[in-house]
Amino acid sequence: MAHLEGQERARYVRDMFAGIAGSYDRMNRVMTFGQDIRWRRLVIEMAHLPPDGQLLDMATGTGDIAAEGLVQHPELLAVGGDFTIEMMEAGRDSYPERAPIKWIGSDALSLPFPDDSFDAVTSGFLMRNVINVRQAFREQLRVTKPGGWVVVLETSPPKDNLLKPFIMLHLNVILPTLGKIIAGNSEAYTYLPSSTKMFQSPEGLAESMEELGFVNVTYRLFMFGTIAIHAGQKPL
Repeated sequence: MAHLEGQERARYVRDMFAGIAGSYDRMNRVMTFGQDIRWRRLVIEMAHLPPDGQLLDMATGTGDIAAEGLVQHPELLAVGGDFTIEMMEAGRDSYPERAPIKWIGSDALSLPFPDDSFDAVTSGFLMRNVINVRQAFREQLRVTKPGGWVVVLETSPPKDNLLKPFIMLHLNVILPTLGKIIAGNSEAYTYLPSSTKMFQSPEGLAESMEELGFVNVTYRLFMFGTIAIHAGQKPL
């Protein structure tokens, strides 16, 4: 995987997620000890949505974040976008309560929406998978209404401290083993630590957002700094 670039890498990622669609939610709960539920709740809180607003959740997968948006704001128009159709089908078919979500196949680097369309754009574990982080941010900024928020839930490279060996053991050994047992796919969960280690630091991601024009950029860290939620506002 590390040697793949451009469209070849994009195809690899799409096919990989298609292969684990049926077990994706179960693996997320197990490998985060259920903490991913709380993180998604915080993503919606940090999106500052109006009660009857419009949300775009990119890399929506099975629709976890979009569904949380509907829990917090029942009148919300929730749009879930993903380029892996199988993931959205798994969410639609497995969770009848997610029927209000508008599922749309979409490319994070070229979103099929007009400028200033959404009160907030969210994503969960998208940015380390795209082939151009800055372009993905530009598109999210473009479709967000002035004053709206972009909120990003993502993994972060482990910091150099006393916990790093234990974190690397979890990433390199435990996760692939769980992936093989639960999802029948250890390769997909070997990709996770690989893509995490190569991704930007939380500080670097915040700087990228500011350079691209976001204001009021903040981030919060979880799980010993290996998970971050970034939020940035589109200028009025």
